[in-house]
Amino acid sequence: MTRAIRDDQVTDTYRYALLQRALHWLIVLLVLGLLGVGMLIGSLGFDGLKANFGIETTNTLYAYHKTFGVLVLGLMALRLILRLTLGPPPYREPLSPFKSAASRTVHGLFYLLLLAMPILGWMATAAGGYPVQFFDWNLPGFIGKNEKLSETLFELHELVGWTLIGLILIHVGAALTHWLVWKDGVMERMGLFGNR
Repeated sequence: MTRAIRDDQVTDTYRYALLQRALHWLIVLLVLGLLGVGMLIGSLGFDGLKANFGIETTNTLYAYHKTFGVLVLGLMALRLILRLTLGPPPYREPLSPFKSAASRTVHGLFYLLLLAMPILGWMATAAGGYPVQFFDWNLPGFIGKNEKLSETLFELHELVGWTLIGLILIHVGAALTHWLVWKDGVMERMGLFGNR
């Protein structure tokens, strides 16, 4: 049986570095926004968005969806570098083999999917003959126009999005269980402020 961990027992030794924690929460906000806009784009399409919101808002949604997708790619690359160089902190209480394997699997999938999703979006956009935008700049597409490939890549981009939503629900459920049921200090490892 796991004993409860008091707030004053969770020290920085058991927490990720501040930069790792800040990146985590910034990426959370960006990904939630991107998923929301992506679902809107996926359900209404360009014509539906234009009919409901006008061409200017539609173009802005597409442009910023691409921009923040590229930003997530860069931030995830930085996060991966930090993970490989700094590593994760030790747990206050060791996880059981099952919990440890589940944690490694979910975190590994997050890294994989959050790197793959913007790359797929970038390639799909370029293959569709559209500009890959990052704020006011058009980035290189790296591949030529190929509408069939673009459709396939956009389908994969969407599939990864739905997979991410499922993974987020599992991750949030596990975090809440650690915090409210097991009270084992795991939730505080990624807390941005104080000992929470």
